Amino acid sequence: MKKLWAPLFVILLLIATAGRADDQVKDEDRLKNCGTVLTEIMNIPDDIPQDVLDKADCVVVFPSVLKAAFIVGGSYGRGAMSCRHGANFNGKWSAPTMMALEGGSFGLQIGGEATDFVLLVMNDKGANGILSSKVKLGGDASAAAGPVGRSASAETDASMRAEILSYSRARGVFAGVSLEGSTIRPDNDANERIYGSKIPAKELVLTRDVPVPAAAQDMISILNSRTPTHKP
Repeated sequence: MKKLWAPLFVILLLIATAGRADDQVKDEDRLKNCGTVLTEIMNIPDDIPQDVLDKADCVVVFPSVLKAAFIVGGSYGRGAMSCRHGANFNGKWSAPTMMALEGGSFGLQIGGEATDFVLLVMNDKGANGILSSKVKLGGDASAAAGPVGRSASAETDASMRAEILSYSRARGVFAGVSLEGSTIRPDNDANERIYGSKIPAKELVLTRDVPVPAAAQDMISILNSRTPTHKP
């Protein structure tokens, strides 16, 4: 019997290792997609107003958030978040923490879509809340939609009232679902796969000078080029 356990253990170990490697590839792909989405959104004519972007402490990107509903709606997405380093969020953009989005909304809904979301975290309260625990949009954190194309002054007024501003780019047709009621939280398992060790998300993004992973270079590069200076 002992002779049978040895090869079985090796097989199970190989399966677990292969699964972990596959998850890491998916995490790296998500980081690359975050960079692609952020670059595309910032390069369209009516993109996020520059003065609002310059006031943001952190940026969260969720590429291809999946929404589907029949009577009861739900959303699911994985992305990444980067913050400006420094006591006053006036430093360079940090290596990202992986993030998870889950949630739902209720009502008469039939349809589905995949949507790219960019969330701007506008103050330290919002940043610390997201990095410390699960935060409910429209609940624990004050969230507001930031529709692309609005005047910069209107967006600035909104940024003074909200902890988080959300922008989206839809790839399908859907009615009746938003991110309100969804939750966002650090994806600690993905962080461990990306960085090779357990680093708390808050420490990773706000205090440690961790090298930016290769898969996240595009995401951090576009942030550094488009909003290198924080404007209080």
